[in-house]
Amino acid sequence: MTVALAAVATTTRSILLRDVDHRVDRLLAQETGEFTNFVDRGVDPDTGESFTDPRRLLKVFLERQYADPGEELIGLVQRADADPAQYTQPRDLSVRHALHHDPAARRAIFAARGSTGTLDRPTGELRWSKVDIARHGGEPEAAFVVAFHPAAEQAKADDVFRILLAISGVALVLTSGIAWAVAGRILKPVRVVRTAAAQLTGQDLTRRIPVHGRDDIAALAETFNGMLDRLERAFAAQREFVDDAGHELRTPITIVRGHLELMGGARETAAEREETVRLVTDELDRMSRIVEDLLLLAKAERPDFIRPEPVQVAELTADVFVKARTLGDRRWELAEVADIEARLDPQRITQAMVQLAQNAVQHTVSGQRVRIGSRVAADRVELYVADNGPGVQAQDAEVIFERFRRGTSRRGARTSGAGLGLSIVRAIAQGHRGEARLRPTEGGGATFVLVLEDQT
Repeated sequence: MTVALAAVATTTRSILLRDVDHRVDRLLAQETGEFTNFVDRGVDPDTGESFTDPRRLLKVFLERQYADPGEELIGLVQRADADPAQYTQPRDLSVRHALHHDPAARRAIFAARGSTGTLDRPTGELRWSKVDIARHGGEPEAAFVVAFHPAAEQAKADDVFRILLAISGVALVLTSGIAWAVAGRILKPVRVVRTAAAQLTGQDLTRRIPVHGRDDIAALAETFNGMLDRLERAFAAQREFVDDAGHELRTPITIVRGHLELMGGARETAAEREETVRLVTDELDRMSRIVEDLLLLAKAERPDFIRPEPVQVAELTADVFVKARTLGDRRWELAEVADIEARLDPQRITQAMVQLAQNAVQHTVSGQRVRIGSRVAADRVELYVADNGPGVQAQDAEVIFERFRRGTSRRGARTSGAGLGLSIVRAIAQGHRGEARLRPTEGGGATFVLVLEDQT
């Protein structure tokens, strides 16, 4: 704003000074034009004839003229000495060292070959214009000079410039104060956001920013609060995940340590040693599976977790059916297949479907029916595994896809495993920009569905 106000004041001064120059030029041209016209057409009032004496011509013309403020009208006549005689209107000028009091300046103007010019004197600038009066085409015998002192007009422009600077200074101070107050009110919520962000720690994510109004700052505060909500949920899920992972890994470690401490006793038989080794190996295998599942879930956050390619969904469904039949003695049925081509990751889809089939085997008994199929619904591909087991309790339906969360069957027994299988299934579905859903099975049981988008 300072630069803008200074530019406005400077530009205004330049415009005023330019107007002064133009007005002076017009004034000089007007006065010399009037004199030239008088020379051509004027007559001596005493004789009624044209003027023959330049002195008489200048005297009569000057008697009929009225000079503007700051203007001098002077007639100069060549004399034998160096200083030409002058005819000047009897008037006082409010300027220092007027032209009719400056012989050196008069001589310089009379001797000048041009008709206009400027004299830069210590007492100020002088603009002039003249009309030479020559006899029979010889050297100038006399001259009519119009001189103008622009200092007063330029001083007015400088006064306006100083007034503009003063007004601009006051406006700048007032505007700065108003801007400071307004900016303070506008930025106060931003400072609150910054303070809240600085006070956030991994142990305390409960702070929230108060939201007032419906402007952009309020929207920023709401967005920041939403971000804090997501961070708090993420941190809570992370802590829960670490606690659950530690609990799941601590159990097999305790079992392995306990059995190893009992090995090597004096009365231990070969059969007991073999049983201990079998139990320890089984627990180590379970730990290995938990670690592999955790690594797989961590990899699900990477962009290359899913590698789609053109796949015949019917063929993929049939392959899954063939592989699933080896998981247990159940009445396996290939219910339906979607005869389309889609861009999917066949390995990840097979992994998820086999995991769902394994869950169905765990919750059914020999001879119960397990159906596998695929279909197209609302431009999305659905692959599903349906069983006629005990189904999923209503209170478990919302949590079974979370990590380390396992549902309780209607028989009251907790299923084996670490509770990561369905989490992996959901991660694979989400990698295909889809989701994993639980639906009831007609006649009882559970149906797990992968709803996938074509990755084209």
